[in-house]
Amino acid sequence: MSNLLVAFEEYLSVTKALDALTVSSYVGDLKQLELFTQTILTKLDTTDVLKFLATFENKRTLNRKLSSINTFFHFCHIQSFTHEKIKIPMAKVPKNLPKYLTPQEIMCGLELIDKSTLMGLRDHALILFLYASGCRISEALSVQRSDILEGWLKIRFAKGEKERVVPLAPVATEALDAYLQKQDMASSYLWLNYRGEVLSRISAYKIVKKYLGVSPHVLRHSFASSLIIGGADLRVVQELLGHSSLETTQIYTHIQKQNLQDTMQSFHPLS
Repeated sequence: MSNLLVAFEEYLSVTKALDALTVSSYVGDLKQLELFTQTILTKLDTTDVLKFLATFENKRTLNRKLSSINTFFHFCHIQSFTHEKIKIPMAKVPKNLPKYLTPQEIMCGLELIDKSTLMGLRDHALILFLYASGCRISEALSVQRSDILEGWLKIRFAKGEKERVVPLAPVATEALDAYLQKQDMASSYLWLNYRGEVLSRISAYKIVKKYLGVSPHVLRHSFASSLIIGGADLRVVQELLGHSSLETTQIYTHIQKQNLQDTMQSFHPLS
Protein backbone atom coordinates (compact mmCIF):
# COMPACT_ATOMS: atom_id res chain seq x y z
CA MET A 1 0.00 0.00 0.00
CA SER A 2 1.32 3.47 -0.88
CA ASN A 3 2.42 5.94 1.78
CA LEU A 4 -0.49 8.19 0.82
CA LEU A 5 -3.06 5.46 1.52
CA VAL A 6 -1.32 4.62 4.79
CA ALA A 7 -1.64 8.30 5.81
CA PHE A 8 -5.31 8.31 4.71
CA GLU A 9 -5.95 5.13 6.71
CA GLU A 10 -4.48 6.78 9.80
CA TYR A 11 -6.62 9.88 9.17
CA LEU A 12 -9.79 7.76 9.06
CA SER A 13 -8.88 5.76 12.16
CA VAL A 14 -7.52 8.55 14.37
CA THR A 15 -9.00 11.87 13.20
CA LYS A 16 -12.37 10.63 11.94
CA ALA A 17 -12.55 7.81 14.55
CA LEU A 18 -14.20 5.39 12.11
CA ASP A 19 -14.44 1.69 12.94
CA ALA A 20 -11.93 -0.75 11.46
CA LEU A 21 -14.42 -2.28 9.01
CA THR A 22 -15.34 1.12 7.52
CA VAL A 23 -11.67 2.13 7.24
CA SER A 24 -10.90 -1.14 5.43
CA SER A 25 -13.80 -0.55 3.02
CA TYR A 26 -12.70 3.02 2.22
CA VAL A 27 -9.10 1.99 1.54
CA GLY A 28 -10.29 -0.98 -0.53
CA ASP A 29 -12.43 1.32 -2.71
CA LEU A 30 -9.44 3.56 -3.40
CA LYS A 31 -7.22 0.62 -4.30
CA GLN A 32 -9.95 -0.48 -6.72
CA LEU A 33 -10.07 3.03 -8.23
CA GLU A 34 -6.29 3.11 -8.66
CA LEU A 35 -6.30 -0.34 -10.28
CA PHE A 36 -9.10 0.65 -12.68
CA THR A 37 -7.52 3.92 -13.81
CA GLN A 38 -3.91 2.72 -13.70
CA THR A 39 -3.08 6.21 -12.42
CA ILE A 40 -1.69 7.59 -9.17
CA LEU A 41 -4.67 8.81 -7.13
CA THR A 42 -3.41 12.38 -6.75
CA LYS A 43 -3.11 12.63 -10.56
CA LEU A 44 -6.76 11.76 -11.18
CA ASP A 45 -9.32 14.29 -12.34
CA THR A 46 -13.12 14.28 -12.24
CA THR A 47 -13.40 12.54 -15.64
CA ASP A 48 -11.27 9.62 -14.44
CA VAL A 49 -13.41 9.21 -11.34
CA LEU A 50 -16.67 9.35 -13.30
CA LYS A 51 -15.47 6.63 -15.68
CA PHE A 52 -14.78 4.42 -12.69
CA LEU A 53 -18.16 5.15 -11.09
CA ALA A 54 -19.96 4.42 -14.36
CA THR A 55 -19.10 0.73 -13.89
CA PHE A 56 -21.48 0.47 -10.91
CA GLU A 57 -25.24 0.25 -11.50
CA ASN A 58 -26.40 -0.24 -7.92
CA LYS A 59 -26.91 3.22 -6.40
CA ARG A 60 -26.08 2.12 -2.87
CA THR A 61 -22.77 0.64 -4.01
CA LEU A 62 -22.15 3.77 -6.07
CA ASN A 63 -22.70 6.01 -3.06
CA ARG A 64 -20.36 3.90 -0.93
CA LYS A 65 -17.62 4.36 -3.55
CA LEU A 66 -18.43 8.06 -3.78
CA SER A 67 -18.16 8.50 -0.04
CA SER A 68 -14.73 6.86 -0.04
CA ILE A 69 -13.49 8.96 -2.97
CA ASN A 70 -14.87 12.28 -1.72
CA THR A 71 -13.42 11.69 1.74
CA PHE A 72 -10.04 10.85 0.23
CA PHE A 73 -9.86 13.97 -1.94
CA HIS A 74 -11.01 16.12 0.98
CA PHE A 75 -8.14 14.63 3.00
CA CYS A 76 -5.70 15.34 0.15
CA HIS A 77 -6.95 18.91 -0.15
CA ILE A 78 -6.60 19.78 3.56
CA GLN A 79 -3.14 18.19 3.57
CA SER A 80 -2.20 20.17 0.41
CA PHE A 81 -1.45 16.97 -1.53
CA THR A 82 -3.69 18.23 -4.36
CA HIS A 83 -4.48 21.73 -5.55
CA GLU A 84 -8.01 20.92 -6.68
CA LYS A 85 -10.74 19.61 -4.40
CA ILE A 86 -12.71 16.99 -6.32
CA LYS A 87 -16.24 16.40 -5.02
CA ILE A 88 -18.96 14.51 -6.89
CA PRO A 89 -22.63 14.63 -5.76
CA MET A 90 -24.16 11.49 -4.31
CA ALA A 91 -26.63 9.48 -6.36
CA LYS A 92 -30.24 9.67 -5.17
CA VAL A 93 -31.26 6.37 -3.61
CA PRO A 94 -34.97 5.65 -3.12
CA LYS A 95 -35.82 5.33 0.57
CA ASN A 96 -37.42 1.93 0.74
CA LEU A 97 -39.40 0.97 3.81
CA PRO A 98 -37.05 -1.11 5.97
CA LYS A 99 -38.10 -4.71 6.49
CA TYR A 100 -39.16 -5.47 10.06
CA LEU A 101 -40.94 -8.13 12.10
CA THR A 102 -43.88 -7.62 14.43
CA PRO A 103 -43.50 -8.58 18.11
CA GLN A 104 -45.83 -11.52 17.46
CA GLU A 105 -43.64 -12.83 14.63
CA ILE A 106 -40.55 -12.62 16.82
CA MET A 107 -42.22 -14.41 19.74
CA CYS A 108 -43.46 -17.18 17.43
CA GLY A 109 -39.90 -17.72 16.24
CA LEU A 110 -38.60 -17.83 19.81
CA GLU A 111 -41.02 -20.64 20.63
CA LEU A 112 -39.14 -22.88 18.19
CA ILE A 113 -35.98 -22.77 20.32
CA ASP A 114 -35.14 -25.74 22.56
CA LYS A 115 -34.16 -24.00 25.81
CA SER A 116 -33.13 -27.25 27.53
CA THR A 117 -29.62 -26.86 26.07
CA LEU A 118 -26.96 -24.19 26.65
CA MET A 119 -26.87 -23.26 22.97
CA GLY A 120 -30.67 -23.01 22.95
CA LEU A 121 -30.58 -20.65 25.94
CA ARG A 122 -27.92 -18.61 24.15
CA ASP A 123 -29.91 -18.37 20.91
CA HIS A 124 -33.06 -17.39 22.81
CA ALA A 125 -31.19 -14.72 24.80
CA LEU A 126 -29.34 -13.37 21.76
CA ILE A 127 -32.51 -12.82 19.71
CA LEU A 128 -34.28 -11.09 22.61
CA PHE A 129 -31.14 -9.03 23.28
CA LEU A 130 -30.98 -7.79 19.69
CA TYR A 131 -34.69 -6.95 19.61
CA ALA A 132 -34.63 -5.28 23.04
CA SER A 133 -31.51 -3.16 22.46
CA GLY A 134 -31.57 -2.25 18.76
CA CYS A 135 -27.85 -3.12 18.60
CA ARG A 136 -25.99 -3.64 15.38
CA ILE A 137 -24.74 -7.21 15.36
CA SER A 138 -21.12 -6.02 15.52
CA GLU A 139 -21.97 -4.02 18.66
CA ALA A 140 -23.79 -6.95 20.26
CA LEU A 141 -20.92 -9.37 19.72
CA SER A 142 -18.51 -6.91 21.35
CA VAL A 143 -20.55 -6.63 24.57
CA GLN A 144 -18.89 -7.86 27.75
CA ARG A 145 -20.54 -8.84 31.04
CA SER A 146 -19.38 -5.62 32.70
CA ASP A 147 -21.24 -3.58 30.05
CA ILE A 148 -24.62 -4.51 31.57
CA LEU A 149 -25.53 -2.98 34.92
CA GLU A 150 -28.95 -2.81 36.58
CA GLY A 151 -30.85 -3.23 33.31
CA TRP A 152 -28.73 -0.77 31.32
CA LEU A 153 -26.44 -1.68 28.42
CA LYS A 154 -23.34 0.36 27.61
CA ILE A 155 -22.41 0.04 23.92
CA ARG A 156 -18.71 0.88 23.78
CA PHE A 157 -17.91 -0.29 20.26
CA ALA A 158 -20.57 1.61 18.36
CA LYS A 159 -20.22 2.73 14.74
CA GLY A 160 -17.76 5.60 14.62
CA GLU A 161 -16.64 4.78 18.17
CA LYS A 162 -19.59 6.69 19.68
CA GLU A 163 -20.52 5.30 23.08
CA ARG A 164 -24.20 5.14 24.07
CA VAL A 165 -26.30 3.63 26.85
CA VAL A 166 -29.68 1.94 26.29
CA PRO A 167 -32.13 0.30 28.70
CA LEU A 168 -32.85 -3.42 28.33
CA ALA A 169 -36.36 -4.84 28.75
CA PRO A 170 -36.72 -7.18 31.77
CA VAL A 171 -37.68 -10.13 29.56
CA ALA A 172 -34.33 -9.77 27.73
CA THR A 173 -32.28 -9.51 30.93
CA GLU A 174 -34.10 -12.54 32.37
CA ALA A 175 -33.26 -14.59 29.25
CA LEU A 176 -29.67 -13.38 29.45
CA ASP A 177 -29.41 -14.34 33.14
CA ALA A 178 -30.81 -17.81 32.39
CA TYR A 179 -28.13 -18.29 29.73
CA LEU A 180 -25.25 -16.94 31.84
CA GLN A 181 -26.19 -19.12 34.82
CA LYS A 182 -25.56 -22.19 32.66
CA GLN A 183 -22.57 -20.78 30.79
CA ASP A 184 -19.40 -21.33 32.80
CA MET A 185 -16.80 -20.59 30.09
CA ALA A 186 -13.86 -18.38 31.04
CA SER A 187 -14.64 -15.28 28.96
CA SER A 188 -15.73 -11.74 29.70
CA TYR A 189 -17.77 -11.66 26.47
CA LEU A 190 -21.46 -12.60 26.43
CA TRP A 191 -21.96 -14.41 23.18
CA LEU A 192 -19.76 -17.48 22.78
CA ASN A 193 -19.76 -20.59 20.61
CA TYR A 194 -19.52 -24.11 22.04
CA ARG A 195 -15.72 -23.83 22.14
CA GLY A 196 -15.84 -20.74 24.34
CA GLU A 197 -14.79 -18.38 21.54
CA VAL A 198 -16.56 -15.11 20.72
CA LEU A 199 -19.47 -15.80 18.38
CA SER A 200 -18.77 -14.78 14.78
CA ARG A 201 -21.04 -12.56 12.67
CA ILE A 202 -21.73 -15.51 10.37
CA SER A 203 -22.79 -17.72 13.27
CA ALA A 204 -25.02 -14.97 14.68
CA TYR A 205 -26.59 -14.54 11.23
CA LYS A 206 -27.30 -18.28 11.02
CA ILE A 207 -28.95 -18.27 14.46
CA VAL A 208 -31.36 -15.45 13.66
CA LYS A 209 -32.02 -16.80 10.16
CA LYS A 210 -32.81 -20.27 11.54
CA TYR A 211 -35.58 -19.12 13.87
CA LEU A 212 -36.87 -15.91 12.29
CA GLY A 213 -35.92 -16.23 8.62
CA VAL A 214 -34.25 -12.81 8.55
CA SER A 215 -30.84 -11.23 9.18
CA PRO A 216 -29.88 -9.77 12.59
CA HIS A 217 -30.16 -6.25 11.13
CA VAL A 218 -33.90 -6.78 10.64
CA LEU A 219 -34.19 -7.05 14.43
CA ARG A 220 -32.63 -3.58 14.67
CA HIS A 221 -35.29 -2.30 12.27
CA SER A 222 -37.93 -4.19 14.29
CA PHE A 223 -36.73 -2.49 17.50
CA ALA A 224 -37.03 0.97 15.94
CA SER A 225 -40.35 0.16 14.23
CA SER A 226 -41.92 -1.06 17.48
CA LEU A 227 -40.93 2.17 19.22
CA ILE A 228 -42.21 4.40 16.42
CA ILE A 229 -45.52 2.53 16.14
CA GLY A 230 -45.84 2.74 19.92
CA GLY A 231 -45.55 6.54 19.74
CA ALA A 232 -41.90 7.13 20.69
CA ASP A 233 -40.33 10.47 19.80
CA LEU A 234 -38.11 10.27 16.72
CA ARG A 235 -35.17 11.92 18.53
CA VAL A 236 -35.34 9.34 21.31
CA VAL A 237 -35.20 6.56 18.71
CA GLN A 238 -32.25 8.35 17.08
CA GLU A 239 -30.40 8.34 20.41
CA LEU A 240 -31.16 4.67 21.09
CA LEU A 241 -30.01 3.60 17.62
CA GLY A 242 -26.87 5.72 17.78
CA HIS A 243 -27.63 7.61 14.56
CA SER A 244 -25.48 10.72 14.18
CA SER A 245 -28.14 12.37 12.01
CA LEU A 246 -31.91 12.55 12.52
CA GLU A 247 -32.28 12.20 8.75
CA THR A 248 -31.15 8.57 9.01
CA THR A 249 -33.85 7.85 11.60
CA GLN A 250 -36.60 9.57 9.62
CA ILE A 251 -37.03 6.54 7.35
CA TYR A 252 -39.07 5.02 10.19
CA THR A 253 -41.70 7.75 9.88
CA HIS A 254 -42.92 5.83 6.81
CA ILE A 255 -43.76 2.96 9.15
CA GLN A 256 -45.70 5.30 11.41
CA LYS A 257 -47.73 6.59 8.46
CA GLN A 258 -48.39 3.06 7.23
CA ASN A 259 -49.54 2.04 10.70
CA LEU A 260 -51.93 5.00 10.88
CA GLN A 261 -53.34 4.09 7.47
CA ASP A 262 -53.81 0.44 8.45
CA THR A 263 -55.56 1.50 11.67
CA MET A 264 -57.93 3.80 9.76
CA GLN A 265 -58.80 1.08 7.27
CA SER A 266 -59.43 -1.42 10.04
CA PHE A 267 -61.54 0.67 12.42
CA HIS A 268 -63.05 3.68 10.65
CA PRO A 269 -66.62 2.95 9.43
CA LEU A 270 -66.07 4.72 6.11
CA SER A 271 -62.95 2.71 5.23
